[in-house]
This record gives sequence, C-alpha cells and structure tokens, in this order.
Amino acid sequence: MPTATTEQSLNVIDLILHAGVVVQLVMLLLLLASILSWYLIAKLSIGFKQANKKDQQFDKIFWSGAELPTLFKNAQTKHNRDGLENIFHDGYSEFVKLKKRHANLEQSLEGTERILRVSLSREQSGLEAGLSTLASIGSVAPYVGLFGTVWGIMTAFIGLSTAEQVTLATVAPGIAEALIATAIGLFAAIPAVLAFNHFTAKSEALYEERALFAEEMTARLQRQALAPDLED
Repeated sequence: MPTATTEQSLNVIDLILHAGVVVQLVMLLLLLASILSWYLIAKLSIGFKQANKKDQQFDKIFWSGAELPTLFKNAQTKHNRDGLENIFHDGYSEFVKLKKRHANLEQSLEGTERILRVSLSREQSGLEAGLSTLASIGSVAPYVGLFGTVWGIMTAFIGLSTAEQVTLATVAPGIAEALIATAIGLFAAIPAVLAFNHFTAKSEALYEERALFAEEMTARLQRQALAPDLED
C-alpha cells in the first residue's frame, strides 16, 4: 500500500513537471494565489480576535462607572488605540469641540453621531482589509484553473493529431496534466470562499456591536449634558 501511494504521488508530480509551459504558469499562479489566501486567512483571524478582545476590555471599562472625561484623557495618551476606544475618542473629541463652540445639545449630538459613523466605518475598513482579495481569489481561481485545463487539453489533442495510432494510453497523460490545473484552482478557491463567508459574518456582527456602542455613547452624552452632575 505505501509503495502504491508513493508511486501515485510521483506520477502526479511527473504530470506537473511534464505539463506545457502555459499550464505550468497557470499552476504557479494558482499556487501563489493559494499561499496569499492562507496568509490573509491567518491575518484576518488574528485581527478579528484582537479586535474582539480589545472591544470587550474597553466596553467593560466604559460601563464600569468611569467618567467620560477620564476615559477621554486615557485614550488621548495612547498612540495605538483602535476599535471601540478609538471610536469613543473621535466621538467625544467632536462633542467637546462643539460644546466649546456653544452649539446647542441637538447640534452637538448630531455632529457627534456623524463622527461616530465615520470613525466606525474607518475602523471596519481597516479590519476588513483583505476580504475583497479573498473574494477575488474564490471567484476567479476556478476559471483560471479551467483555462489551464482547456489549454492543456487543446494542446494534447493538437499533439495527437500527428500521431499514427491514438490509444487511451496516449490520450490519458495529456488530459491528466490539464485536469490538475482545475484541481489546483479548486484547491485555491474553496478555502478562500469559505473564509470570505466566515469573516464577512464576523465583520457584520462586530459592526452591529460597535454601532450599538455608538448609540449607547450618544445616549450617555445626552444624559451628561442634561444632568452634568451625574457624570462629572
């Protein structure tokens, strides 16, 4: 059994090595796409885990009874703030600016909400970097592999046109070489599609949580403005 497996593996390698130049280039391109796909999957996985962890930490601090000016001062001292902390910083900073300009409560809250939405979108864009590439790999890779297969089969049949006798033994290697391109294309596409769907769902869930935080923060700012003695 081990001997048969080894021979089969060697046969596949031989088929790849003896494939046409165009088919080999297609395989190389798909292999690079697969490597890029797995790199992005690892990067997105780490990014979402860190984002969730930091958001949960700041959310606990936000609802621990800490005063908003104190949270704002702490956020100002951090150069690498991100996630909810950065959204809070941007929103509260705008609220303070509008307050200094003697804007009424409605104008201050509207301006703060706009900044919160902008900051939220900016944070999500940074977190989702790479998702579009995964989508492209997942949608294009099968077609690239199919192109390699069609080209390989076409080349194989052109070569057979000059043969005196055509048998299954002469046709099979050329078709097998061509079909490997489709297999590699699917190998690159399937993980990319699954990862894209997975991280898209995680991104939507995280966005909803952050949007809810922005609404809660606006409500808390309103309570602070109406009853400053409760917050300050």
